Amino acid sequence: MHSLFFRLFVVLIIALAASGALNSHAGALSDSEAQQVQRIIAAQLAAFAQDDAEGAFETATPAVQQAMGTSTRFLALVRGAYPMVYRPRSVTFHKPEQDDDEVLQLVEITDRNSKSWLALFKLERQPDASWRISGCAVSENRWLST
Repeated sequence: MHSLFFRLFVVLIIALAASGALNSHAGALSDSEAQQVQRIIAAQLAAFAQDDAEGAFETATPAVQQAMGTSTRFLALVRGAYPMVYRPRSVTFHKPEQDDDEVLQLVEITDRNSKSWLALFKLERQPDASWRISGCAVSENRWLST
């Protein structure tokens, strides 16, 4: 029962974020900022594809790094809990939405079994103005893109 509730909750959050209704103060990023956000996610996915634990860990916020402890532990968590993120067959980025120093980036992922997923990445702006990933929620994509 809890699993079904959690899945429905994640799907609702992803749908609201994708529609821009999650936060009335949310806005579109400039093209340059959107590209930076997408490059960070692409860099993390590329690091996963190469089993580059350090490279993947570097794209996470300091808070995530502290919570995980080591890059090896971080890679093991993603490999076990998020295989579709760890080894996607394809990814499609939607337009990210910004709220102050946070960004939500919806990514459609197709896994190696041709199953479609929606991944909602949350990124935070760092003091040096770079973006880092602070979290990711994944749900099966029941609304396949056309």
